[in-house]
This record gives sequence, structure tokens and C-alpha cells, in this order.
Amino acid sequence: MRSTVNDWEHALVTGNGRQGALCWGSPEALKLAVSHERLFFPLGPPLDPPDTARILPQLRALLDAGRYAEAARAVCDAAAAEEPRYAETVWIDPLVGAATVTLRRDSTGPVRDFRRDVDLHTGLVTHRWRDDSGEVRVDVFASRPADAIVVRFRGAVETALIDGTPPGPIASNVDGMDLEVRFVAATWPGALTGYRVRCRWIGDDTLVIRTLLPGDPDPEVTGDFDDLLAEHVAVHGELMGRVRLDIKTEVQRLFDAGRYLVVSSTGDRPPTLQGVWSGTWTPAWSSGYTLDGNLQAVVAAVLATRTPELLLPVFDLIDRVRGDLRRNARRLYGARGLLAPAHLSTHGLQNHFGPVWCLTFWTAGAGWLSRLYVDYWRYTGDREFLRRRAWPFLRETADFVLDFVRIRDGVARFTPSYSPENAPANTGSQATIDATMDVAVTRDLLTSLVRINAELGLDDPDLARWQALLNALPAYRVADGMLAEWCRPDLADQPAHRHVSHLWPLWYEPDPLITEDPALRAAAVATVRGRLAWWAGDESGEMAFGLAQLGLAAAALGLADEAYAAVELMAGRYWRPNLVPTHNRGELFNVDIAGGLPAVIAAMLVRCAHGRLDLLPALPAAWPRGRVTGLAARDAVEIRELSWEPGHVRAVLRFTYDTRLTIGGPPGTAPWSGRLTGGETLTLSWVSIKTNTS
Repeated sequence: MRSTVNDWEHALVTGNGRQGALCWGSPEALKLAVSHERLFFPLGPPLDPPDTARILPQLRALLDAGRYAEAARAVCDAAAAEEPRYAETVWIDPLVGAATVTLRRDSTGPVRDFRRDVDLHTGLVTHRWRDDSGEVRVDVFASRPADAIVVRFRGAVETALIDGTPPGPIASNVDGMDLEVRFVAATWPGALTGYRVRCRWIGDDTLVIRTLLPGDPDPEVTGDFDDLLAEHVAVHGELMGRVRLDIKTEVQRLFDAGRYLVVSSTGDRPPTLQGVWSGTWTPAWSSGYTLDGNLQAVVAAVLATRTPELLLPVFDLIDRVRGDLRRNARRLYGARGLLAPAHLSTHGLQNHFGPVWCLTFWTAGAGWLSRLYVDYWRYTGDREFLRRRAWPFLRETADFVLDFVRIRDGVARFTPSYSPENAPANTGSQATIDATMDVAVTRDLLTSLVRINAELGLDDPDLARWQALLNALPAYRVADGMLAEWCRPDLADQPAHRHVSHLWPLWYEPDPLITEDPALRAAAVATVRGRLAWWAGDESGEMAFGLAQLGLAAAALGLADEAYAAVELMAGRYWRPNLVPTHNRGELFNVDIAGGLPAVIAAMLVRCAHGRLDLLPALPAAWPRGRVTGLAARDAVEIRELSWEPGHVRAVLRFTYDTRLTIGGPPGTAPWSGRLTGGETLTLSWVSIKTNTS
């Protein structure tokens, strides 16, 4: 890349999960904007969720009467009557940058051959040019072992001006190359009171920058730049190298770039909307963790690309706020269990909602997260995780569902309900009843609980209640030949929308109620094609991860052309030359599809669900030959190699645990079925099957 850039959104990025750096500017002034995964600017004390449980009968009566907008407004009125701050939208604390270090050219003459690059497999960002002093080069990476940003200068560059200009009231002090910032108004319990940015030299040419929050360790960094880089590459490069994709297209590069961003922005916490990077004090949507799709999109590929440890920070994050999730359930609905908010950062209380974006009516969040717990077990086979972490979370989530969902005339009813972030065409209000997503998430949650109860040899006292609710769930509905977004027949679909939440049952293990029912399957196919037609038009362009949702559904249905179209739209519209995607077409630095695009590609190549593993289930004609190594699948299967060319497919699979699978190959080939032993390697091709024990 040869052009200079004048804003942080076009920066090259490096990160170690905990610390990040945005690298941008020109030889006259190179900028390094540094950040920390826990640096959320304290906007104000968290609020207690509104006590809408006391008006729940009123809300349900309004919704049952079709007065949807009135129900959404009633929540806001009740909340504002309790707490004046609820009169306006309450945002979560935003992820912000810590400081900007500016490096200036210390030479004369015109700049020649300016170039900037990022090496995805090492995390090294390089700026280089020539002038009258000779060759000048600045190398930057974020060391995982040292937990610091490391910068090396070669040639005539003078360090540095350090600047941190947060909005007031603050107190800041710059002492040489150190910055200290105090948030003097953050006086409530648990508030972040400030941070430090510490810069230290190693030798004559290497600067170590570390952002420190209260309580962070600050060990000295020793060794030279090359040694520090080698130590970092041993960790970062190993994560990146677990999967190799070779399809000889630009998409291959973005597959790697997406994985790079997720690896680089996953530390003790998962990536926010902007990963671990921020160059502003007012990021879009406060750049926290958005649970109605964004967070799930950015981590969508970590299991399939054999980096399951990158999903653990999601569970750690939720563990930190479990008490808040219980408080949400009790205050909003008078229920036991867990209710996840749509937005969280420094706490998990449901503070963010309004009369249009009526997010107190979204109850599927904890159930959706439950699927991530289940899939961690399914991909890794980790029974200790299943027993110790997944089972308790799922069970407590089900407590909320049992208390919240009403069964009337033998049919379960979700009142209120919410399908992010759409509104029926005939009501105009996002407040609804019986969203397909709510039904699908609940079906998946309860089905998983029944299965895990048997897997762990338990006899849970709520088993009969889970089964009864499963049997009472409303059926999926077809409207105008497509899968309906609401099961309630008097709510009309609005297909011109960025979300496709009613396709949720196809994003993970496809729901057999859809895939094995000809009418519902055809309706789902029509839904994918209809939404893709809308995305192809000029009116679409917001929220790139909606295309990831479409691509995952298309791959689940074996729709190769449609899955490929979703990938191409993501690649063509939403990636900048700095290899960072955007939220909207051409704007808003955002990492959602950094996980979404690799996830769709992986789903096109491998699908494992309900005891069947399919190879190349949605392979497009645009990829006539290729090879991938290191993908993973449910049932703890490692795809050590999958290669294809016209007339020939070869797969080498390794099984972690004893399992029975049916394995489907390309169209026209007979499936293979059998029982595999843990540690066994199975090699398959079009015409031969042989096994070897490794």
C-alpha cells in the first residue's frame, strides 16, 4: 500500500488482544493511536433496570390488542417516572483510545517510495520511505508475551509527541513520554478512575509503549526488537497458522485478514464493535459488545478455524455480569434466570432502550449465547466445560424462559417479542409477539438441555417442563412463499431489511423442522434469495454482518451460488485497503465481518450437524479447485486436509473422540457411514476410503 492516510479509520492495525495500535499518517507525521481492551470511558453510573415487571400485565394486554407502539412507549414512560435519566437513550460506556504517539521525519528533501504494509502472519506493521537521509523505516507490532506495543526506528525519525485529549472533566499530565489521565467525575463504585500510557526505550532504536489501567502489572521489557518479535510470532503465528486456505482469489486474502483481526483483538475480553482499537472518544454505538448479532458475528469462525480458546473470553465476559443478567430478568419480567441486554461494556444491566428500539422486549440474548456454549462443547468435546460452564448457564437461561413464556390453549406465546431490528410492515413498530427468532432460540436451548441432561447422566427435575414447552412451541410459518419473521399470522413481513433473524435456525446446526420439511425448506430458500435480491440493490448498504447471516443460511441449505454471492458482497463492499472492514458501505471502522466472512467460507466447505458431516456442501463454481487445512467441525472432528479439483476430492479427517458419523461427499457420491475411534485418521476420496490410526 503506497498512499498516505489522514484519519485513523484507514489505519493499519496490530494488536495482541489486550493492547492495540492504529498506525496511520505520512512520513511528516506518523501516528500511533494506542488502546486497551478495558479502556471504556465512564459516561455515568449504571442504572437499575426499570421495574416493568409491575406493568407486565398492562404491556401484554396492549400487545394482545395490537397496540404495539403504545406498549413500547409505556415501558419508556414507566422507566422515566422511576429514573429521570431514562427520559433519553442511555448509552453504555464506550471503548476509547488511550493516546496518540506522533513520530516526525527528522530529515529534508522529498519523500520517495513511501509504502506501508501489514504482515498478517506476524502482526508486523511497517512504514518505509526514502529521502535525502537514505532509507527510513518504522516497524510496529503488539507483543502478546510482553503485552506492549513495540516500535523500532531505522533512519531519520524523531520521537515523539504523546497526546491524550479525552473529553472533560479529566485531569491529565504528560511527563516526558508518559501520560497519566484521571477521570475526576467517575466517583461511583466500580468506575474506571483513569489510566497511564508508559513509554520506555530499549537500546537506541526501540520504544515500548504500554497502556495501563489500575491494577495492571507493568513488568520491564528486555531484549532487542528482533527477539521480541520472534517471541510474539511464536504465539500469534501459531494461531494464524492453524488454518490455511488456498482458493487463489482475493477472498482468500480477506479470509486471512478477517482471522488476523479477530486474533489480534481477542485478549481477556472478546472484540468490541471496533475490535481492540479506537481513535475516537465517541465511537459509533459506543463500541461495546452488541449481543443482538454483532458479537456473535465476530466470533462466528473461531471454532471452525480451530481456535476455540478465542471463544472463552465471551464466556468470561458473561460470567462477570451474570448478576446483572439476573437483575434484568427480575426487574423487567419478575422472572428467575438470565436476561441479556442488547448492549453491554462495563456492566450487563439493561439500560439501553427506547420507544422505537424497544430492546427491553428482546429476550433471546441469553438463549443465543447458550448456543455458543453448546458449540464450544460440540467442537472440542470438552465434557468438563460442558458440565462446569455450559450446563449451569443453559439451565439458568431456561429458568427465565419457563417463567416468561405463557402457554395458552396449548400453544406457547412470546409476549412481548422482538426480531432485531425489524418491524412488521403493517404495524411499523418493533414491538411484536411471537418472533420466529424467539421461538427458534428457545427450541434450540431446550433441545440442547434435553440432550445434555442425557449426555451427563442427569435426571433434572425440570426435564418434563422443558419437554412440555418444547411441544407447545408455535410452528414456523410460511407467508407469501417465504419463511415468516413472526409466527403470529396478523404480522406482515418486511423483507427489505438488513437483519434476517428468522433465519437463525440455520446459522448453527440447522433445525430439522426446516431442512427436512419440503415446504419450510423451500420457504427458507426463497427467503435467502429474496433478501439477497434486496442486498444487491442500491437501498441496502448498512450492517454488513447481515450478509454473513444470509451466507450461513445459504450454506446450510446447500445454496452454493447464494452463499458465494453473500461472500462477494461482503468482500466487494465492506473491506478497505487497510484490510479492515466497515459496518456500512464505505464507512465506520468495524470488525463484525472479520469473523462473519471466514465463517461463511468455512460453512461452504464443511458442515457437521446432527451426526452427519458434509464436505463441500456449498462449493461455488468460482472455486473449481482449492485446498484447506486445519478446519474443525462439530463432534470434535479436525479436517486436516480437504482438497478438490474437477473430478477429484480428497479429505483427511482426524477424530478426537469415539464417534459415529455419516460423511457426505460431493453431489453424486454415496455417503460413508461408520463408527470412528478417537485418535483415528480417515482418508476419503471419490473412489476409495482407507483408515489409518495415528
